[in-house]
Amino acid sequence: MFDPTIWLVPMALLMATQDPSTAGDRITGAPFATRSPVIATHGMVCASQPLAAQIGLDILMAGGSAVDAAIATNAALGLMEPTSNGIGGDLFVMYWDNAKQELVGLNGSGRSPRGATREQMMLRLAERGEDSIPLKGALPVSVPGCVDGWFAMHERYGKLPMSELLAPSIRAAREGFPVTQVIAAYWQRAEEAFKDYPEFCSVYLPGGKAPREGELFRNPGLAETYEALAQGGRDAFYEGEIAERIVTCLAENGGFMKIEDLASHRSEWVDPVSVPYRGHEVWELPPNGQGIAALQLLRLLEEDDPQPWNGLDWHRFIEAKKLVYEDRARFYTDPDFAFAPIERLLSAEYAAERRMLIDNEHAAKRYPAGDFDIEYGDTVYLTAADAEGNVVSWIQSNYAGFGCGLVPEGLGFGLQNRGKLFHLDPDHANVYEPGKRPFHTIIPAMMTREGLPVLSFGVMGGAMQPQGHAQVVRNILDHGMNVQEAGDAPRWRHGGSSQPDGGEMTDGGVVHLESGVPDHVREALIARGHRVSVHSGGYGGYQAIWIDDIRNATAGKGSGRLYRGGSESRKDGAALGW
Repeated sequence: MFDPTIWLVPMALLMATQDPSTAGDRITGAPFATRSPVIATHGMVCASQPLAAQIGLDILMAGGSAVDAAIATNAALGLMEPTSNGIGGDLFVMYWDNAKQELVGLNGSGRSPRGATREQMMLRLAERGEDSIPLKGALPVSVPGCVDGWFAMHERYGKLPMSELLAPSIRAAREGFPVTQVIAAYWQRAEEAFKDYPEFCSVYLPGGKAPREGELFRNPGLAETYEALAQGGRDAFYEGEIAERIVTCLAENGGFMKIEDLASHRSEWVDPVSVPYRGHEVWELPPNGQGIAALQLLRLLEEDDPQPWNGLDWHRFIEAKKLVYEDRARFYTDPDFAFAPIERLLSAEYAAERRMLIDNEHAAKRYPAGDFDIEYGDTVYLTAADAEGNVVSWIQSNYAGFGCGLVPEGLGFGLQNRGKLFHLDPDHANVYEPGKRPFHTIIPAMMTREGLPVLSFGVMGGAMQPQGHAQVVRNILDHGMNVQEAGDAPRWRHGGSSQPDGGEMTDGGVVHLESGVPDHVREALIARGHRVSVHSGGYGGYQAIWIDDIRNATAGKGSGRLYRGGSESRKDGAALGW
């Protein structure tokens, strides 16, 4: 039984017992760490593109709030990392209001067209010779919720005018910015995928190709769109010319969306949910997202006594993931359409029942997890904290890559394909229905201790996200890693089916391991019957801020407060503070 009073493993012990190992080149910290945490007192921004993070930090230094910095950073990411996000996608936020001492959540996800039934969708698919909602084209497009989410957050928690928040991205869109390495690599995949989409090619493949690392990219159409938002607010997106162009684009490509779908959209304020873990509370947002999967994982593992780089520990973690994802497929959906038994799923009693199914010596061959594909996911996560102690955990996405490939004429952004995650089985909780929010993979997270935040974090990457959240929490609380090491540590990812047709998992799926995982852990998993692959990529992208001494903060800026930022090496990102 784990002793919850001992929640940090001394670093000396960790260094003595970890395997990925060898000496390493750093004189401090874990050998696998790429750098030390960034430390600041007044504010911090962590994002997956350095120039975007700098824009957010500049907003903080100009007197902006954490939310102001997040909006400015998100706008820059929509320009600079269009492979993963943009205003054609959705948004989820968790926010710590330090003045009110409360944690709030925002669900900024959009709905399916209200005028299209499941039967109409199936008929349209049949006309196209398809039997499931595709990734490309107009049919997977749900209402983009990002912009309304920006303005909802800004109305409550913003300080600076929206025109000031969008100005840096408007300038960068017109003047151009140099494309970074990882983003350039993802961008090149679009050359073949979207070569038959004329407006996409016009905006994102100048000269017929994706910009390479270091090349300047400009997007004057997006600059004009951002200017319209700065001047006209959220209504400029959902009711004006922008909305008309979105609907026209979709109608020309066989879509169902109407102006009314956009005009009626509103974000929803929601209450985050939590479970205890090692003297802390870990917080996620409720469905239609998958955040509670991370909480279920931690519930299943809270009785274990984890050891660093231990094969049995990794085995139990992976088996717990299989159990949780069975529930994820069965219960996680838009709560306006189906009841999700969240209290039961997160209870200690339910975790105890499910924990009994794990065999310490054998990998389960089958934990059915539904048959809709949620392995895709290209997303940006960012987090920001300001001088007043407010902290925001912010995630935004197109879903898969650039989204559906459709770019409304002259607007400079693509539309998401999140509707791909709807099911067509009428008995499934996530079945396609009019005006319904699809299942969502993107999840922001926070962790508190004694009612105050200590960690704001996220791990981008589709179905990897709950797995990554739980691994990060355990790295910090069970293995004594700091906020940077927790993201740099080698990860595992359990994929759904290993069958070539992507059908139901009947052989236990595949455990993908990063190259830094020690051989003895891989061998221990294989000995228990896991199918193991050493695979590069697909392990998410992590950003985080650790908050020290917030309970001692005074009214003076930076007084009594210390922020430690982490931004891992799998992305182009940076943690910046002042």
